[in-house]
Amino acid sequence: MTPRRHATALETVSVRVPEEALEAYAAALGQACGTVGIFRDDATGLWTVEGVKPQGEAEPALIAALAVAALASGVAAVPARRPTAAEGWLARTRAAFPEQRIGRRFAVRGTHLTGPPAPGRITLVLDAAVAFGSGEHGSTRGCLGALERLARAQRPRRVLDLGTGSGILAMAAARLLHRPVLATDIDPWAVRAARANARRNGLGPRLRLGLADGWRSRAVRVAGPYDLVLANILARPLTRMAAGLARNLAPGGTAVLAGLLARQARWVLAAHRRHGLVLAAMLRDGEWATLVLRRRERKGRG
Repeated sequence: MTPRRHATALETVSVRVPEEALEAYAAALGQACGTVGIFRDDATGLWTVEGVKPQGEAEPALIAALAVAALASGVAAVPARRPTAAEGWLARTRAAFPEQRIGRRFAVRGTHLTGPPAPGRITLVLDAAVAFGSGEHGSTRGCLGALERLARAQRPRRVLDLGTGSGILAMAAARLLHRPVLATDIDPWAVRAARANARRNGLGPRLRLGLADGWRSRAVRVAGPYDLVLANILARPLTRMAAGLARNLAPGGTAVLAGLLARQARWVLAAHRRHGLVLAAMLRDGEWATLVLRRRERKGRG
């Protein structure tokens, strides 16, 4: 999720959808909203997808994206809108974003927090607005946990963060592995936010940020093959990108895939197995799953 600064009044746009329509509507709101959160109602099993944007901004894009989501999912969800006070929204966001200590190595905190960093941890500082909506936090924690495990046994040379968002995974990899990281996103707002966060954390020189549409980007392909690919996106895009990942992952390389619900893990894994990748580990965090996949080493010639 990425923050935007607004001088005008804000509004929250939300839809309630079943799980099979979740990804389509999350992507739709992401076309117009600077922040998108997803929340599950345990009583009904329905998901609320909500985004915050300036009132009246990006209406044609939002209407078109919602229409595409309805066609793609077969679920016609009627969006609800409510005014959202900018100051109240930011105050609630900050209250919901205390420092998070993840695994043994990481701490994530908002810019609104003061005081010394946690001793013995890699502290990453993000604008508090990126915490709006806690639905994605489980996937981020899963990726950071997987990265921590990998670092104990590997020192990948070429690292890619595909769909970087706020840049948190790219920054974590750069700090933990002491390697430069290529970080890309299809959303220009995400690239701007990641660049600002990299500067905020003193990691500007280590992160090469760019606007790119995944493996379709020639710049992404020619910078590989990669020893480590981080992709915290969504289940369907990950599945569609399986062939590209397999082609651009170095022999013996590792991919960390997240942004998928635990019950989606099986078919995401199946798509990647068809292209020769094998499961090394699966991490669970509430509703979310993180897959750690590997490409087998090439067999030596006898």
